[in-house]
Amino acid sequence: MEALSLVSNEVNISNRSELRGKDIVIIGLQPWYYNIGSNCKDIATRLAKHNRVLYINKPINRKTWYSKEKDDGVQLHFDVIKKNKNKIQKVQKNMWQLFPESMIESINWLPSTSAFKRVNYFNNKRLANNVKSALRQLGFQDIILFNDNDIYNGFYLKEFLSPSLYIYYCRDYLRGYDYWKKHCDILEPELIKKADAVVANSEYYESYCKQYNAASYYIGQGCNIDLFDGNKQYDLPVDMEDMAYPIIGYTGTLDSDRLDEKIIAGIAETLTKVNIVLVGPELKNFENTVLRNFDNVHFLGRKPLHELPSYINAFDVCINPQVKNEITKGNYPLKIDEYLAMGKPVVATRTEAMRMFEPYTYLSDSPLEFISLVKKALAENKGELPAARKAFARTHTWEKSLEELSKVINKHLAN
Repeated sequence: MEALSLVSNEVNISNRSELRGKDIVIIGLQPWYYNIGSNCKDIATRLAKHNRVLYINKPINRKTWYSKEKDDGVQLHFDVIKKNKNKIQKVQKNMWQLFPESMIESINWLPSTSAFKRVNYFNNKRLANNVKSALRQLGFQDIILFNDNDIYNGFYLKEFLSPSLYIYYCRDYLRGYDYWKKHCDILEPELIKKADAVVANSEYYESYCKQYNAASYYIGQGCNIDLFDGNKQYDLPVDMEDMAYPIIGYTGTLDSDRLDEKIIAGIAETLTKVNIVLVGPELKNFENTVLRNFDNVHFLGRKPLHELPSYINAFDVCINPQVKNEITKGNYPLKIDEYLAMGKPVVATRTEAMRMFEPYTYLSDSPLEFISLVKKALAENKGELPAARKAFARTHTWEKSLEELSKVINKHLAN
């Protein structure tokens, strides 16, 4: 039960009211127009209740610009530019999204980080000019710049936009990915160091950031409790109507850098009467998975965010079988809160970030133990356990996380 007080005790800053009346610019790796949930979008939505927010979509790079195969989101961005549509579009009250019109160069291939930085300087300058134009049109002044883990596009924006406060939000270990590690090993520590303040959604990332910037804070993690409400009634998804129970389920991106397919294969091979449902987009590194050889493993693909509770509700046990590596070690698994908010038993790989969930989940240290814990979770899902899980998940709200973020911002604005 000690984990219940982590969010309220971690940031030792004087209690102040929530942030109000500010002009906030948000950049990140997740464009607004992609119909999937993200921390950054949730934060932006809640900040816009009492502040004005400009959400910057990622600029299109040259390689993508000339590619004939663009996904729906990028094609939308491309059409806005080519057809000279309004590049500033209102999302909701107090919030707009910007479609940057300047194309940036594709430079991750550069072998030298010093050469990368020189070209990236001009990439950032192009993006900053688009942002400045939007700020003038909207009348934004004295902006707070919030960077959601975008190391490359946000590297020089503090210099170009001169915000009253530059916040770097660390919620993923990008240095663990092959694509990012080439330059991130140098660039992310530099970016963290020059930020006015750094906020993190896990204690592990707070400690990591404090190596480079003492003004690093754990602000907790929010969950969309209104959407993932285990007390509501849900219809069975059409593509699950013919499946026999019990059903073991996973929601999220199918990514071999994070997801341990050997654990899932072990479940499918050992528990032959169990159906395993995987809901989420599939990355290329997962396309040749051995899981396609099992008749009791079902790939249902990407689903709209609002449909996910129906799928989770249909699962008997929810799983998060992660690969143990630098990427997953401290990564806060938001899906665990979503599973628990629906009252579901959860079996997951034990990681640093999962320690706080231990009283309410089954944590595995090996593939063999994972299978035995799935069996245990199926057998024990009764009594007061569902209600306890829901109550615990409800302690991880976006309201609490935004309160901690507001305290950090107000503290540094006052300095």
